Amino acid sequence: MKGRPIPAPVLDALLITVSLLDIWVHEESGEPLRRGAALLATAALALRRHVPLTVFLLTVPAALVSDALFAPLAALYTLASLNRHRILLAAAALALAACDLTYWEWPDPTFADFSDSSDLVTVTYSLATAAAPVFLGQLVQARRELSLRLQEISQAREHERELRAQSVLAKERAQLAREMHDVVSHQVSLIAVRAGALQVATHDEAAREAATTIRQLSVQTLEELRHMVSVLRAAGSRPTELTPQPSLADLQRLIDASGIDTELHTDLPDILPPPLQRAVYRAVQEALTNVRKHAPGATAVIRVRYEGDTVHAAVVNTASTRPALLLPGAHHGLAGLRQRAELLGGTVTAGPTPDGGYALHLHLPLRQTP
Repeated sequence: MKGRPIPAPVLDALLITVSLLDIWVHEESGEPLRRGAALLATAALALRRHVPLTVFLLTVPAALVSDALFAPLAALYTLASLNRHRILLAAAALALAACDLTYWEWPDPTFADFSDSSDLVTVTYSLATAAAPVFLGQLVQARRELSLRLQEISQAREHERELRAQSVLAKERAQLAREMHDVVSHQVSLIAVRAGALQVATHDEAAREAATTIRQLSVQTLEELRHMVSVLRAAGSRPTELTPQPSLADLQRLIDASGIDTELHTDLPDILPPPLQRAVYRAVQEALTNVRKHAPGATAVIRVRYEGDTVHAAVVNTASTRPALLLPGAHHGLAGLRQRAELLGGTVTAGPTPDGGYALHLHLPLRQTP
């Protein structure tokens, strides 16, 4: 079972306490300069998360004039865990090692003698001591970023599975609606027509009454079938009809929840058929999911417009600013979008852009083919 992380204020207080113990153990001379530099470094640890580089610079004098090194090492670890600039981290580690090797006593500071083998061991120890918090901080930073990425990938995969299930259900409902419209409704209409013809042509009162009943039941059945077809075509992809279906009014909320820096531009008529609104919403949803999975740190622009009896939706994102984890994908999201667009008589195209980004375009005719 994973334990809870230590709260930040508690951890800061613990580091300051350990640093004070380090001063108490190593600073017995009571010199004001040495003790003051060490206390300044200890107090600066309270701000290490907010201004890590400044805090490290404030702790360097303590490493130069005193033997209390805990505060500088803690500040260097914090800087390494929050900064990706490797040259800066290497320079900071070298500076800390150099300060540790220098015994500052005004006006005659002493330095390590590299000609002495014992001093070479000291130099190696100081370099290793300064490098350790850098490597540890970089490891913690990589672990933190990996955890966030895995969480994003898990959410994206769950969303992809949901979209896949929704697309399959939408396809089955559309196919069932077509079968009911093209086959069952047609045959029931023929029954009603033939019953009406028999009602007019026959002179037998019993046969006319039976034909009238058959015609009335056929017309009633045909109306119920038409209602069922309309429900199937208008139904969303979710298992329950009580769940509100997404529309263009929900686009902004979808963008806000995505965590991606996105611009939205829309130019559509006030009244748009619900199937078209859902198709545009799902296209934007899939595009933003792909941006979050494959282009971390990228920005996106969404344009939805109406031109020449056709609804055009485009989602274009820039190149990623952080490396993406190379994980296999089933590519069912785009396949589901293409199937949905084909059912509405439209098309979906997607592909990379010249600047390293990606673009998805959806085109849907406003007048649907009956």
